[in-house]
Amino acid sequence: MRKSQDPLGAVLVIGLGRFGSAVALTLAEQGREVLAVEKDPLLANQWSHRFTVIEADSTSKDALEQLGARDFSVAVVGIGSSLEASVLTAANLVEMGIPEIWAKATSRDHGRILEKIGAHRRVFPEYDAGRRVAHMVAGRMIDYIEMDDNFTIVKMRPPLELRGFTIGESKVRERYGVNILGVKAPHQPFEYATPETRIGEDDLIIVSGNVELLDEFASRR
Repeated sequence: MRKSQDPLGAVLVIGLGRFGSAVALTLAEQGREVLAVEKDPLLANQWSHRFTVIEADSTSKDALEQLGARDFSVAVVGIGSSLEASVLTAANLVEMGIPEIWAKATSRDHGRILEKIGAHRRVFPEYDAGRRVAHMVAGRMIDYIEMDDNFTIVKMRPPLELRGFTIGESKVRERYGVNILGVKAPHQPFEYATPETRIGEDDLIIVSGNVELLDEFASRR
């Protein structure tokens, strides 16, 4: 495999189930060079017109060597149907010295195994999506991104008690323990928040803070 001329680097994606194919397709749409590896010939053929796909068994280190896996600085292991195949594939990539390995985990135990063998980042798509939906259902949140250390950013409708007032007048930080980062009024560009920013009835606000405090803030009417 030749090394990519893309300054962002090529990405190796292993496993073209729902998660792996979504990663590979999005990267390809962003202009990244993608090499996908898939053992199932039907899946390999399904995606071969969208990005480069090689039909191979990623649990074989020799197969990965032959397709040039060492040329990649980033690899994504999207295998979820077989814990054994996922772990063996990740272990092969670790042994080959891939600098950044992302691996899908289907459970906390699976994630711990991946961590112990050296996968740099573990992704829990079902668990993370479930938490995200639960937080959105529980309040007025429209979007929800949970970061590290219980820090979260949400897009939401403003509580009634904020509408018509500036952020300074509402004393959001002092009263609720969260920060309003920005405001998006209908048909207007995004505006970074200042104490003088006035929140309208139809605005959307971007808020950050502790997840428990945000849940409480979003549940206000």
